[in-house]
Amino acid sequence: MIAKHLNNRGTSMSANRLIALALTAAGLATALNATAKAATEWDMPTPYGDRTFHTVNIREFADDVREKTDGELDITVHANGSLIAHPEIKNSVRRGIVPIGEMIMSRLANENAIFEVDSVPYLASSYEEARTLWNASRDVIAEELAKQRLRLLFTVPWPPQGIYTQEKVEALDDLENLKMRAYNKSSERLAQLAGAVPTQIEVPDIPTAFSTGRVDAMVTSPATGADTKAWDYLDNFNHAQLWLPKNMVIVSERAFGRLDDETQQAVLDAAKEAQERGWKMSRQETEEALQELRDNGITVSEPSEQLAASLDEIGSTMTDEWLERAGDQGERILERYRELQQ
Repeated sequence: MIAKHLNNRGTSMSANRLIALALTAAGLATALNATAKAATEWDMPTPYGDRTFHTVNIREFADDVREKTDGELDITVHANGSLIAHPEIKNSVRRGIVPIGEMIMSRLANENAIFEVDSVPYLASSYEEARTLWNASRDVIAEELAKQRLRLLFTVPWPPQGIYTQEKVEALDDLENLKMRAYNKSSERLAQLAGAVPTQIEVPDIPTAFSTGRVDAMVTSPATGADTKAWDYLDNFNHAQLWLPKNMVIVSERAFGRLDDETQQAVLDAAKEAQERGWKMSRQETEEALQELRDNGITVSEPSEQLAASLDEIGSTMTDEWLERAGDQGERILERYRELQQ
């Protein structure tokens, strides 16, 4: 009886031990599996809507990063200013509120004039000139961002900026006293020099601003006009090709530094691809958006000789003003720009 009892007890103990070992193994497997699946998650704000080609490109960038890292880095794009408002994106990245974000570069002009180099009228008004200007300014801009522990990943230009109005613009006087939507320091200054009244309006608010009379005109791209269905609130677009402002994607060096070397390289590779893809998308968007404007009843015109001369004069004034503000860094950029143009 005693032997049988001990034998049963031993069997019971062995079974319990096996169960315990099995549970431990299952727990370890679950923990290891959870660890394997625990991707680094980044939230990425952008001010622009899902229809905007910049946002389309950003989402492709996020998909590429996810694919290149086998899901180890998962970037969630928050479009249309839904997570963080445009004016706060850069500082939110710098402070670590979000690790990565997109914004128009010239929004930082109040910090340093070099950030608006791509928004000086007629300094670069074609894609070829814009690319050359970017090559000339990239290192200076990246160095300035690095001072704030920010890494520049890539930039993509908007289509050339033009002038939207209710009535056709034949001369600069036609803009006098109009409330003109502005989105950066350059568009504000252009409005002032044209005799208009600059009014800050973000892209998602453009249709409402026109319908409520907050603005009468705007300087922006064919793409933004098409995205906001400009034909619902105005009739004319002057394809002045004033400048090609760029959006930039920046990442916190602290967040980037937490990634392993392989993941960092994957991000850099995806960023390089996004830049090249984005520049091509911008060119294509220009032609498609212009046609969409025409198809929906917007009259698309080129500047008259009189208007072109006036805008060129404004461009010269703003170039001198920009160079004065940008100082030695500006001189360095323009010198390099001239070298690359030769």
